[in-house]
Amino acid sequence: METVPQFFRAGPSPQVRLFFFVLLSILLMVMDTRFNSFSEIRQTVGMIIYPLQRLAHIPTALYDQAGELINDFRLTKEIASLRQQYFFNQQKLFRLQMLEEENAQLRALLGAARQTEAKAIMAEILYVPRDPFNRKVTLNKGSFSEIEAGQVVVDNLGVIGQITQVHPWLSEVTLITDKDHAVPVQVARNGLRSIVSGAGKNNELELRYLSVNADIQKGDLLITSGIGGVYPPGLPVARVENIEHDRSRGFAHIKCTPIAGVNRSRQVLILSLSSPAPKQPEEEPRSAAPQEKQRRSRVQ
Repeated sequence: METVPQFFRAGPSPQVRLFFFVLLSILLMVMDTRFNSFSEIRQTVGMIIYPLQRLAHIPTALYDQAGELINDFRLTKEIASLRQQYFFNQQKLFRLQMLEEENAQLRALLGAARQTEAKAIMAEILYVPRDPFNRKVTLNKGSFSEIEAGQVVVDNLGVIGQITQVHPWLSEVTLITDKDHAVPVQVARNGLRSIVSGAGKNNELELRYLSVNADIQKGDLLITSGIGGVYPPGLPVARVENIEHDRSRGFAHIKCTPIAGVNRSRQVLILSLSSPAPKQPEEEPRSAAPQEKQRRSRVQ
């Protein structure tokens, strides 16, 4: 009978090996759970592989540190920029405070009255006329909301118009672009006073009664002058868009663009002055002077 060489002999079958190792694993787990037999072995193995774990975490730690360094550099740069902007704003604030103090001193020296403060009531545009030549809108606030004719209507950019009709729950606003509406203004750059009127178009105003030699330029900002007591001073109205000099007329033809969204805004503010404008003094009758002279002559 032939014998099989030692290195050609087949061992246990794979099924037997699997069963043996599964049984061995279960036995070891039961022994570790019930008798805590392998805790020291686990600690020893953990101490041995701990350096390998640290080495495996080195790339992740380096990546995290690099990200933190980049973020720190960005934050440092942003902080430096904000600090520079803060110092710049502080200087501007100091200048404004000095100008306010100087303005108060000049007003006290000249005996000028302080500007009247205005309170605001928020309203919403309800109706816009279909007539393209009608420059009026209707608001959802009326006399029950203490709205009165003559009050000024503005948006977040500048003047829109003026209240012309008031109803209990509604009010009508005539826009500054209406051809029959005029606003006393002055050039913010040099204080030159004039009157801006509507041209009957959505986005066009006219600056009238300025001579051809007037100091006005394209891009000048026009603000309310406060003359007349209707419009508070300093509200943005329009910006100069085009200037035409015609020597034959004697006045410059100046076109302006409204600052406010006269045909875009939905929510507006209704301003009312806290103190009414002083009335103009009445002129004395012309016949008073001759009568006084006659009385003096009779007495003599």
